[in-house]
Amino acid sequence: MIGTIAAAIGLFAATNIDDIVVLTVLFLASTRGSLPGWKVVAGQYLGFIALVAISVIAAAGLTIVPNEWVGFLGLIPLAIGVYGLIRTLRRRGDDDEDDSAISAGGLLGVAGITIANGADNISLYTPVFRTNPVPDTIVTIIVFLVLVAVWCLVARFVGTNKTVTEALEKIEHWLVPAVFIGLGLYILIESGVVLRLIDVLS
Repeated sequence: MIGTIAAAIGLFAATNIDDIVVLTVLFLASTRGSLPGWKVVAGQYLGFIALVAISVIAAAGLTIVPNEWVGFLGLIPLAIGVYGLIRTLRRRGDDDEDDSAISAGGLLGVAGITIANGADNISLYTPVFRTNPVPDTIVTIIVFLVLVAVWCLVARFVGTNKTVTEALEKIEHWLVPAVFIGLGLYILIESGVVLRLIDVLS
């Protein structure tokens, strides 16, 4: 049992370290009232549970989306980032406006970003769930769900810290869209989906 818990902690940390940055940005946006903190937490849980469910289904031998096209999920954060950038450009100088990149997506937007950023989760969780006994898989999933809360607490502490928010206040309007655009492009490029799409079209 202890070995299973330790392995689950290591696996979660390895596959979700980048989520700390994204969650911190989301909580930073929440300090301006554009996105309630509970929606960040609920969206993160919703997206993560979807990733676990997909991994379990894949471990059972079923494929929902071909692995080579999972990278298209990168369009979700990319679209949210571009939308937020356009809103920021249109509302420059009007700090009282709700100009968060994620505000339009809300809870589902957070869940979508979590899923889009979870291709590595699926690729690593699937073989683990396939080879683990059912009791170990259940323990692993429980540990994952507990650690999602820990991740959210850490990100909330950083993202709502007065020192951090004051330091980032002048660039926050640009930081949020930039993070999501960068994340979207990274997913699209790293997954190789862009090159495969070019090959298909050519």
